[in-house]
Amino acid sequence: MRPSIEYLRRRITAHCLNSRTETAVPGLSLMRADAPTMPVQSVHQPTFCLIAQGSKQVVLGQRLFAYDARHYLITTVELPITGGVTQASADRPYLALTLALDPTRIAALLLDSPDALRDPGTMPGLAVSTVTDALLDPVARLVGLLDRPDDIPVLAPLIEREILYRLLQGEQGATLRQAARADSRLSQVSRAIAWIRDHYAEPFSIGDLAAETGMSPSSFHRHFKAVTMMSPLQFRTRIRLQAARHMLLADGQDAAGVGFVVGYDSPSQFSREYRRMFGIPPARDAARLRGPESDRATESDAGRLAYAQ
Repeated sequence: MRPSIEYLRRRITAHCLNSRTETAVPGLSLMRADAPTMPVQSVHQPTFCLIAQGSKQVVLGQRLFAYDARHYLITTVELPITGGVTQASADRPYLALTLALDPTRIAALLLDSPDALRDPGTMPGLAVSTVTDALLDPVARLVGLLDRPDDIPVLAPLIEREILYRLLQGEQGATLRQAARADSRLSQVSRAIAWIRDHYAEPFSIGDLAAETGMSPSSFHRHFKAVTMMSPLQFRTRIRLQAARHMLLADGQDAAGVGFVVGYDSPSQFSREYRRMFGIPPARDAARLRGPESDRATESDAGRLAYAQ
């Protein structure tokens, strides 16, 4: 067993007392689960994710990505995904960390790299790759700073730079270079994603959105799908439905009203697309989400259906 991975497990166990802990190291979060979890829909920010123990699966579009302590996951744009812990127990809990990826810090590192000006082409916004000892070592040292908080302001930026360097030298280096380039296709798609996220309830024209990114409609559609693994309209639908589910639970609004708020003119279309994504109509889902513990079986069935999308 590699010494760094065992050290990392001990440090996460010591500092992550809840399911998720935001640490004193900027951008670093720790996760723990004592049992497999139901798949959860979320919008994943640009992040480096590494598992110290256990395993997880995420679904983007129609593709499933599985990773564990031998593999890391990286996302370079905001993506609506479904994810759940698949291997965890009280004796061997799921232990993991995430580190936010800042394109400006990657760009600063690229100034010292001969690859800084090379455009790798359009790359997917999510990928899984093999963890190397050269990457694992600085990750373990970064988490180890939690034992020495006075060292964090000085050493954390240096270790984060080393982690980014190792990622740039690894299998996903091309994707990170693209994320850091303001003129890359990935950055152009990222701007479109941000617009859809902020205006998901509004109608939009593919042509207008393509023009904003400096691409033709056909080129924009092709590159958007290469990055997100779904079309712009499919992407907006997922953002809309995730927002709708949050409103149903948090605000207690009725299903028809929520459908209108997130951009649906037709209640039947809203109900149909909601059921296709979550496995249950919105009104029933809202009642279940607010309901008693006795609805766990229904929730499990709906979760599996949503996860299969």
